[in-house]
Amino acid sequence: MEQLNLPFYQFTTRNTKGKEEIFDVIRRKFVALTPEEWVRQHFIHYLNTEKNVPLWMIAVEKTLIYNRMNKRADILVYSGNGKPLLMAECKAASVQITQKVFDQVARYNLTMRVPFLVVTNGLVQICCKINLDEASYEFLDDIPDYETLVRSENL
Repeated sequence: MEQLNLPFYQFTTRNTKGKEEIFDVIRRKFVALTPEEWVRQHFIHYLNTEKNVPLWMIAVEKTLIYNRMNKRADILVYSGNGKPLLMAECKAASVQITQKVFDQVARYNLTMRVPFLVVTNGLVQICCKINLDEASYEFLDDIPDYETLVRSENL
């Protein structure tokens, strides 16, 4: 798999019937190792090790209803009281982060109403803080750590 612009992490992988799989510590099972999954697993470990997000506060491929259709949020980070704080959309490294990609996670957020959005392809991470009351957003230089995310919930 491609080298990403995220720290190196040790993963458990296996080959089953000619298919490469990677162990997902959140779902606690092996999943197909696709280019998007490679990015998702790196980003999960990044959130946990670099941003101090407890693994039990992360959900992967959480189903949500948008426009009467089932969609999935790649990664959701929750507070201790179960409120979603951050939603991340992961793309394969070969996928450019465009307005269209960002619009996808923004549309999902109409349902989730999460204050922080991230889009990543493992090479580029774009994070913004959403002001739900004013329907505005601000791009951030860095992804907030878990303590900052939780603190923002109480503002």
